[in-house]
Amino acid sequence: MTKRKGMLTLDELRHQVAAEEIDTVVLAFTDMQGRLQGKRLSAEFFLDEVATGHSEGCNYLLAVDVEMNPVDGYAMSSWDRGYGDFVLVPDLTTLRRMPWHEGTALVIADLSWHGGEPVVASPRQILRRQTDRLAARGWQAMVGTELEFIVYEDSYEQAWQQGYRELRPSNSYNVDYSILGTSRIEPLLRRIRTAMTGAGMYVESAKGECNLGQHEIVFRYDSALVTCDNHAVYKTGAKEIAGQSGRSLTFMAKPNEREGNSCHIHISLRGADGAPVLAGDGRYGLSPTGEHFLAGQLAALRELTLFYAPNINSYKRFVAGSFAPTSVQWGLDNRTCALRLVGRGSSLRVENRLPGGDVNPYLAVAGLIAAGLDGIDRQLPLEDAFAGNAYAAEGAKAPRDLREALELWEHSALAHRVFGPEVVAHYANHARTELAAFDAAITDWELRRGFERL
Repeated sequence: MTKRKGMLTLDELRHQVAAEEIDTVVLAFTDMQGRLQGKRLSAEFFLDEVATGHSEGCNYLLAVDVEMNPVDGYAMSSWDRGYGDFVLVPDLTTLRRMPWHEGTALVIADLSWHGGEPVVASPRQILRRQTDRLAARGWQAMVGTELEFIVYEDSYEQAWQQGYRELRPSNSYNVDYSILGTSRIEPLLRRIRTAMTGAGMYVESAKGECNLGQHEIVFRYDSALVTCDNHAVYKTGAKEIAGQSGRSLTFMAKPNEREGNSCHIHISLRGADGAPVLAGDGRYGLSPTGEHFLAGQLAALRELTLFYAPNINSYKRFVAGSFAPTSVQWGLDNRTCALRLVGRGSSLRVENRLPGGDVNPYLAVAGLIAAGLDGIDRQLPLEDAFAGNAYAAEGAKAPRDLREALELWEHSALAHRVFGPEVVAHYANHARTELAAFDAAITDWELRRGFERL
């Protein structure tokens, strides 16, 4: 495969450091919330000590809430265990330029303990375990993510100071597919696209969406791990570029009462020879394996929703008529269903429409692979495609809220079997922590309704 522009070999990094073109290397990993965490290293130190070795970071980074507060209840990291370090081992295949920061490169790290054992609750490790299961069968997952965001004219600092009220979206009306409407902020969108191209990504397109100031930039599909790495880098980079321009953007699943930010995830399987595994001559253009794979997605959708919708706010998206799913149905090119079969022949793929912009891609894709393999192993039969408006369908629904998703997750035999009890407990504790924080909060809604009138 041809190396993408912006990707670096170790020798190329050495040359660019010697030429004083790069002086900083960001060493980062993705935390539970899907954010890049790590440190900035001098390029000289990275080359001397870290590139063929490792660095270290406090293991509380996988045991904190979204505000970086240490949280009780995690087996791997606690006050009782002393909050020691884990090891950040750079994956040099991810080494790339960071064009939106002068003289900077970035590399993604895998996490391990000092004895070399992997940190099993690390999102990247959770995905690796599932891609290894595919590789054992001679398959690999090809994945694409479609990540939406809303752009505001206010800076992040202004938004914070305003309590995130009365923010000014960059578009005043629905600009879904509008060339005129998207041109209003094309300088920012173009800068994001070109920066991501310079960081080794293949940009396909950009388009407006329905909410005010809402947009989407789509990148070409790739292998599961590469796509998830790119997703995490892009999400961080887009925020940083918006911040540099005095604007802000959010990937929050439901920042207001209009349409939420989705992250539709497309997945297919290929054999060692590159041939499609899911496509065939059967019903709906699927192979028998493809039917079982899709049936597995359907069967496990509710119990693995915690990996697709990880936050309290995630569930606010699931509103009838909003293009976010509410029913556990699959259909042929049907956007009212949770699972949509699109493409044909070698492009045939399953689109999971449940995740929002707040999803951790490593966890979601790991869930898709695990569900599909379960369907294949159990040879689950595929029910007929749903035709019509799935919002009006009877039958199973997406979990109503994080509390229901947590209960389904903790009682999932599939999750315990394929991810292991440590991972199940770790992410259940994360959900319980978020629920406890929300239950203790006094919201603006309560104050508006009750301050005077109750």
